Amino acid sequence: MTDHSFTNVVDLFTGEPIETSASRRFIRLSPELDGLEMLYSNSSSGSDLYSLKILCWGLKANGEVVGLVPWLNSIVACPDIKDPLDGRFEGYYDPGIEEIFHEPPIHKIVELETAAEYFEYESSKAEEVLQEIPDTIGTHGVFMDEQRENLTLTEVVSWRLYASGEIHGMLIDHDIVETTPVLPGDLCLYPAQEAKGFRYFFQHHIANKIKSEDPEALAAIAALVTSP
Repeated sequence: MTDHSFTNVVDLFTGEPIETSASRRFIRLSPELDGLEMLYSNSSSGSDLYSLKILCWGLKANGEVVGLVPWLNSIVACPDIKDPLDGRFEGYYDPGIEEIFHEPPIHKIVELETAAEYFEYESSKAEEVLQEIPDTIGTHGVFMDEQRENLTLTEVVSWRLYASGEIHGMLIDHDIVETTPVLPGDLCLYPAQEAKGFRYFFQHHIANKIKSEDPEALAAIAALVTSP
């Protein structure tokens, strides 16, 4: 099996391998289709834990596999969520058997490593698309106008992995739709993170509360989008 680690870069004094940004970039994604979740806590939760559905699992160039979730204004590796105020990763969770675990499932590791070996391809163009997977958890992008008065919620169709390792949520530009349904890879899709007015990603249960004008949800989103 191909070794994706960057072990030829070492610290001059310790002789230990040095992690580079290139070695930490994502090279392959695998959708989470069995309902596994991420558990997290924050400074106001006490002993309570909250959960978010995992979007996918990602393989980094250094061989590490992690779960990924839409988090605030980007997609984030679950173990990297460490802010006590906004959220802190507490583990992965299988709601079917009510089991908490801290390492990615072995079947996902095998799937990602095997796929990366099969599709192995090095690109010199950071903007080249390596892979695109459908959104399976109902993610929405939240936009706010320049006057900070109006909110717009837009469904995310897919997630596009670029050769740079960046992952962008893709939205529909309805002005240039030619055929329906719009599928991953369609030319009418554009990246949310680069769009004017984009603020955050939310999963469907929060988005639905906002759409139904739930008072608590509206108050929470108002606090988020109006913060500097």
